[in-house]
Amino acid sequence: MSIFTEQEAKAILDKVIALSKADECTATLAGSVNGNIRFALNNVSTSGIVSNAQLAVEVSFGKRVGTASINEFDDAALERVVRRAEDLARLAPENPEFMPIIGKQEYRATPTFSESTAAITPEFRAQVAADSITPCRGNGLIAAGFLEDGNGFYAMANSKGNFGYQKSTSFDYTCTVRTEDGRGSGWVGRNLKDASDFKADQDIEIAKRKAIESAEAKALEPGKYTVILEPAAAAGLISFMMNFFDARSADEGRSFLSKKGGGNKLGEQVYDSKVNLFADPWHPEAPVLPWDGEGMPRERVTIIEDGKIANLDYTRYWAQKQGKTAKASAGNLLMSGGTKSIAELVRGTEKGILVTRTWYIRMVDPQTVLLTGLTRDGTFYIENGQIKHPVKNFRFNESPVIMLNNIDELGKPVRVAGDESSFVMMIPPMKLRDFTFTSLSDAV
Repeated sequence: MSIFTEQEAKAILDKVIALSKADECTATLAGSVNGNIRFALNNVSTSGIVSNAQLAVEVSFGKRVGTASINEFDDAALERVVRRAEDLARLAPENPEFMPIIGKQEYRATPTFSESTAAITPEFRAQVAADSITPCRGNGLIAAGFLEDGNGFYAMANSKGNFGYQKSTSFDYTCTVRTEDGRGSGWVGRNLKDASDFKADQDIEIAKRKAIESAEAKALEPGKYTVILEPAAAAGLISFMMNFFDARSADEGRSFLSKKGGGNKLGEQVYDSKVNLFADPWHPEAPVLPWDGEGMPRERVTIIEDGKIANLDYTRYWAQKQGKTAKASAGNLLMSGGTKSIAELVRGTEKGILVTRTWYIRMVDPQTVLLTGLTRDGTFYIENGQIKHPVKNFRFNESPVIMLNNIDELGKPVRVAGDESSFVMMIPPMKLRDFTFTSLSDAV
């Protein structure tokens, strides 16, 4: 069994806390049933279900910390894992940035559990694969994709009386469609809360159309262009940028949010006034657990307001050192936008480039968050509000900080998964000026 009820989980965690002889003890128990199906070359290649549960115990003697984990839950196993953590703590050097565990907290449940997602069966996954493959087979197209869904729980307790328990589900689908000659490629992805909102037979049409229409790609000179980034294309760049919203790296001069002469840019105008980013664990379309990794209660937090830095991420240690209030780390990233679809943004563009995806994103300069990466799976030239023809893929060198200062228009946000982070994200399509493409790529 890998899914425990709240009462079952609490009984195990209470035993662990009672067994510990350390100064402090924190125990976390998590379990899940994850299903998947993978297909390639218009055939299912693998499918399966993975069921697992794991207990992690962290103890401290003074500033010495030890951690151990186990996936057995009888009394003897619980005794073993606690003693192992304590043995490791006694051997560990003192942590100069050690923080005591938090006290008892109050958590307001978030809607992370979906009945329709938890009810997914092997037959459902097989139908998704069939709905993705059938429209491609025999029509000069080849589909390859992956569906992964999860149903699980997370529970925690500590020796100061804190306890939390919550169930959650996950759903993530991607599919790439290519022409048989390999000259055209299209892609579609869906990261959803509710499986009942998913229609593979409709979504596959997006990937099919892009594959067919991208087959006769023309070379376009690299340079600065107006671009429309689809949400999946923008998410990778923005999630990279969010790694630098740590107050410590800014205060220590290691971030684009560092101020010359010391300090950080909290409260300063850094982006276009159209940029508004926030975190909200109770967001109905992108909810996350109501606590962070330390058990701190999450709350709705404004990160960027009208282009100004409204909040930075202070760990408990750094907040204490700087005389600030520590807040829980964000679990989602939500960006405000408008109401227009990608098609409507295209119709309002005189000349530009539509980018389906960005990938293989790597850091060039952390001080400016200059990133490099490639477009893929459908890049198109826009003229007079219409898609004129596909263009060969580009390598880009661009900073999301500069990018978010060159906004012409934002569309309607949709849920996507950040490529370089664990954020659940709601990101709008973006029409941007002067996006920098540095060279062509022969990849499709």
